[in-house]
Formats: sequence, structure tokens, C-alpha cells
Amino acid sequence: MNTNHALTDREIVKLVSLSMVRLKTTSLFIHSAGWILLFIFPLLFMSDIESIGELLTSMYYWQFCLFYIALFYLHTYWIFPFLFFKKRYILYGFAVICLFASVYMLKPFDQLIVHNSFSRSEGEPPPGLVPPPRLGKPMHDRPDFRPEPSESVERLPKGDHIDITSIFLLVIMMALSIAIETMYQWRETEKRAVQAEADKISAELSFLKAQIHPHFLFNTLNNIYALAITQNENTATSIIKLSNIMRYVTDEVLEDFVPLSNEVECIRNYIDLQRLRLGKNMQIDFSVNGNQERVKIAPLLLMTFIENVFKYGVSNHHPGSIIIKIVAERQYIYFFCQNQIFTTTQNTNREGVGIVNTRQRLNRLYSDKHSLNIKSEDNVFTVELTLYS
Repeated sequence: MNTNHALTDREIVKLVSLSMVRLKTTSLFIHSAGWILLFIFPLLFMSDIESIGELLTSMYYWQFCLFYIALFYLHTYWIFPFLFFKKRYILYGFAVICLFASVYMLKPFDQLIVHNSFSRSEGEPPPGLVPPPRLGKPMHDRPDFRPEPSESVERLPKGDHIDITSIFLLVIMMALSIAIETMYQWRETEKRAVQAEADKISAELSFLKAQIHPHFLFNTLNNIYALAITQNENTATSIIKLSNIMRYVTDEVLEDFVPLSNEVECIRNYIDLQRLRLGKNMQIDFSVNGNQERVKIAPLLLMTFIENVFKYGVSNHHPGSIIIKIVAERQYIYFFCQNQIFTTTQNTNREGVGIVNTRQRLNRLYSDKHSLNIKSEDNVFTVELTLYS
């Protein structure tokens, strides 16, 4: 039987880890794609391969890229999480204004285009575009000579010029930054919620086990005590069997699922203890079929019903019979137990606390992978439980 009826703590931790790996991979992909687009963007304004080559080797190109990278990570990992998520909205607004002011004053994109154009204008004119020499005095020796204003100087942005492209890039950068950080915070919240649910389930299961264990052990100790005060020769054997039961209860029960054979061995020891106490007054039919090693089960799950049988289905004054069957198949585990009902003041109109706890454990561990049918008819109490793989 597979153990994935419900998410165990280890499985939840594994799922959370895989989720975080996927988140990191997605984040890395988004960052890489964003920076590639940023590096490509200025190249779209170049008209030929030579211009692109000059731009890529320009110091101003790399200053432009590093400027936006610095703004992005400053906003993503400091301004947005430490100001906006901490509800310091006024400080966050002030920080955003500072970002826009820095872009407005520095005009990174305009400066990149201007310096690239200025760099090209300083080179030699292409062949065929050199003007023919003029006759007479050079132009600069003439008294009416006035130098033409530099075209590159005219292209420099004026003080009141707004670099729309740089502002647009900043808006896009901030939108991506907010989207990435919001997604990260959402996944962190989801991770904490899943972990909290796992902790809650673990605590509830531990509480249910803690209720089962003392109840089960106290009953067994009472049985041995009954043998001891009558100086029964089987007292020593009973102590050994109790030791095996306690070892199972204290060690194996720490696991989420154990081999069915371990649970069956514990049941067998418990039934043997009950046989010693009850003698021939009670007929017990216990049978196990199938491969117990290849299937697994939540520890002490069946023991709860076995204990309930001997608690409410035996009498010191009347003979009775108990039937217990376990069938282990690859696709399911089938459990059946049946006993007569000997009404006492303890069990009238009352379902044992062990069965109540077991119902909760089944819902937690097996969810819709189990079928439990408990009925009481004609003074006979019957339990049928099927655990599906």
C-alpha cells in the first residue's frame, strides 16, 4: 500500500522545497529576460551594424544599463519590501519621487544617444563625402567667417527637456519590480500557510496518539496485574509480550506509516495477553491473510479496534466469541472484527474514545482512501475497515 493517502510532514516539506525551487527558477528567468531586453533596447535606435558595434563598446552604454539595474534592485529588494510592505507609505512615496527625480535630472537615455552621436561626429567622414577644396583663402582666414554651430552641441538636451524614454523605462522597471516582489511575497505567505497547516496536523495527530498510548498501555498493565496477583505461571511470558508491545508503541509509532506485519505482531501479542487473562471462557478467532510486508499502515490504527473489542466485548461471567480478520492485498487492506456486546454502565450510549480518535486519524491520514463501517445490531458489534492504495 502506498503511503501517500495524505500529505505527511516530510512530504509537505518536500513540496514546499520544490515550490521554492520553481519560484527561484522563474524569478531567475524573469530577471534574465528583463536585462536582455534592457540591453537590446538602445540598439533598436541604431541604423547600421557599425553604429551597434560602437554603442556596445561605449562607456555610456554600460553606464546606462548599470544605472537601471541599480534602480531596479534598489526598488525591488529595499524600497518596496522595507517601505511599502511595512506600510511606510509616505516614505515609499518620497523614495519613488527621488527615483523619478534622478531619472529626470540625469536623462540617461538622452545622454546615451547624444554621446553616441557626438562620438560618431568626431570621426573621419566616410569616403566620397569629403567636400572638394575651395580656391582662394581658407574660410577661417576670411574676415566674414563665422563657424557653424556644432550639430552635436545642438542635439544636447536643454535644461527643461523631459527624457520621456527614460521615464517610460523607469515606469516599466518599477512595474516589473512590483510584480516580482509581490509574487515572491505571495509565495512566501503560501509557504507559511502550508507549513502552519502541516504543524497543525502534526500537533493534532500527536495529540491523538498521546491519548491512545496511555489508554492502551494502562489496560495491558491491568491485565498483567490480574495475572500477577493470582500467581499465574504465564506472568513472565506476559511481561515479555508487553515489552514487545511497548517497544512498538514507543518506537514504531514515531513513523507515519509502518509495515503491516509490525501492526499485526503487536495485535498478536495483545491477543495472547488477553487469552492468558480470559482463559477458555472466551473463544478468539484471529486470522491474517496476504503479504504483510509489502503493504504499510498508520501505526496503532487497527490496535484501537482490537482494544475496543476486549474492553467492551468480554465478560467474566458469560462465555463469548470474538472474530478478527485481516486481509492484505496490493490494492487494499481489509480489517474485520466482531464481538458480542456486554452492556455495562461504561459503554451504554457511548463510543469509545479510541474509536473517536481513530476516525479523526483516518480522516487526516487517509482522507477519501478509506471506508469505515461500524454497526451494532442484535447485540453484536461489528467493524469493517478498508484502506485503499
